[in-house]
Amino acid sequence: MNLSFFDQFSSPSLLGIPLILIAMTFPALLIPSQNNRWVTSRISTLELWFINLVTKQLMTPLNKKGHKWALILTSLMIFLLLINLLGLLPYTFTPTTQLSVSLALAFPLWLATLLTGLRNQPSVSLGHLLPEGTPTPLIPALIMIETTSLLIRPLALGVRLTANLTAGHLLIQLISTATTTLASTMPVISLLTLLVLLLLTILEVAVAMIQAYVFVLLLSLYLQENI
Repeated sequence: MNLSFFDQFSSPSLLGIPLILIAMTFPALLIPSQNNRWVTSRISTLELWFINLVTKQLMTPLNKKGHKWALILTSLMIFLLLINLLGLLPYTFTPTTQLSVSLALAFPLWLATLLTGLRNQPSVSLGHLLPEGTPTPLIPALIMIETTSLLIRPLALGVRLTANLTAGHLLIQLISTATTTLASTMPVISLLTLLVLLLLTILEVAVAMIQAYVFVLLLSLYLQENI
């Protein structure tokens, strides 16, 4: 019984071929293609409004040098948002519940921000490892601590995204199992658990959106430190 709860997190396959790449590229099909018409549809207008809103929110804490990353950060935000929301549908698979996928997204982008800082302003980037006015005996220990905290940033990004989505999916499956089990014996309790399930689903929609935003926002803050 316990193993069946975690079956939803196993990567789907067909004839031994993993389908995780299809699951990751499917959200791109939901984005309406742009056209040259003067009068666009309501969906296209809503899409452009949302992209402008996301770009404005992500670029606000960055200076002009960081605006070069607008396309990457906005695309990543929309990509994570669609994957997280589609994963809440029945009989679907959420790639971001796999730690390998989250780390594959977090590590290269974090490394790119770090290398950007080391290339443009190496003294300032290395200066973050040692606060000003540190006593001499504490210098080696502080350098090790700051280096460790710097290196675990991509791990924290990936684990935060995966853990929050995994916990939410497990709670939804546990409560839905309890609802169907109690339907025949205790219908009143089953209705109450169904109400809790609906409220939890709304909460998970909010969590899916917030986690996508937090993931990209932290990357933008790391970028701001290095530019």
